[in-house]
Amino acid sequence: MTYEEIKNNEAINTYIRCADESLKALGYTEHSFAHVTGVAETAGYILETLGYSPREVELAKIAGYMHDLGNLVNRIDHSQSGAVMAFRILDKLNMPPEEIATIVTAIGNHDEGTGVPVNAVSAALILADKSDVRRSRVRNVSDMNIDIHDRVNYSVIKSRLKINEEHTLIKLKLSVDTRYGSVMDYFEIFMGRMIMCRKAAEKLGLEFKLIINEQQLI
Repeated sequence: MTYEEIKNNEAINTYIRCADESLKALGYTEHSFAHVTGVAETAGYILETLGYSPREVELAKIAGYMHDLGNLVNRIDHSQSGAVMAFRILDKLNMPPEEIATIVTAIGNHDEGTGVPVNAVSAALILADKSDVRRSRVRNVSDMNIDIHDRVNYSVIKSRLKINEEHTLIKLKLSVDTRYGSVMDYFEIFMGRMIMCRKAAEKLGLEFKLIINEQQLI
């Protein structure tokens, strides 16, 4: 079972689309194909750059693509419900149990508050997911002053997650337009995510650094 096969699976894509529709109704930022594809590619980039095997890279991409399926059930505890959904789907697709276990563990541990980077795939998924902050995730620009999450996402003009050449650091660099959201706003809603990123980086033998407008904050 490959990442491309997962991306082309009609049932999985239906669940992703419907889950995002539910989040849209609740007022959440975009969690559809742009998000899950970006997370998948970034998770794969992290493990590939660090020299993990091609199959581990592939599993990270699959986990990234499927990580938000649980939003179809409910936003609360969506990582756990998504892990159960992924297990059933991948089992029916005859994926080996060891690979299913790796993917399900990563999905079940990706959310702040309950998640822990217990292996390399889960660590890569956490870093990829929590670093996806960008203006295009905001759905209702006219109402963004109402919600701090929308303001912060809209304020981020550019974001980049990069591992240095020595493979000792992973940096999340953000360019923030402070007319829409302050650096303090970012920390107010994303501090838990950044702490989780630091732990995930440590699992991969890296140091995590957050740089906003060329100023190192973590």
